Amino acid sequence: MTAREILHATEEKMKKAFDSVTREFMEIRTGRASPTMVEGLHIDYYGTPTLLKQLASISVPDAHMIAIQPWDPSAIVEIEKAIMKSSLGITPSNDGKVVRLSVPQLSKERRLDLVKVVHKMSEDGRISLRTIRRDAKEHMEKLEKDKIISEDDKFRGVDELQKIVDKYIGKVDELLKNKEKEILEF
Repeated sequence: MTAREILHATEEKMKKAFDSVTREFMEIRTGRASPTMVEGLHIDYYGTPTLLKQLASISVPDAHMIAIQPWDPSAIVEIEKAIMKSSLGITPSNDGKVVRLSVPQLSKERRLDLVKVVHKMSEDGRISLRTIRRDAKEHMEKLEKDKIISEDDKFRGVDELQKIVDKYIGKVDELLKNKEKEILEF
């Protein structure tokens, strides 16, 4: 394996770590209704855990309402159970055909708590990126020690590796800044 191949594999891992942080951020409720708040919920559909977005049409008729219309109306009870078990903190209501979630406005204290939560998520993302960097760097050092790559190749690889890490940490910071702004807007 060459330094270039290690860098390519490392960038793929970092992209996946960044995508994971992005998904976590999307699940944070900001006081505005969004389909991403519920589409990842697992519903016990005839004994099989199934994603809500595979069982129903999810729409946002207004800024504070999510409407979930299952293709099989008999799944409504299980959908409501999953919503109640989730960390959304929203009580669903239904009319036999559609499950409705009324998303309340967030209090100032809750908004500040959510900002702390997203800061922790972004820090976890940065830690994950640095761990990937450390593993790649150790791999390059081992290749150099085993005389598979030259010392110059290792140093170039480590420099390139740092540029990749800086790029993804910058993306996480940008994501955090935007999410923080979204949470604190009234």
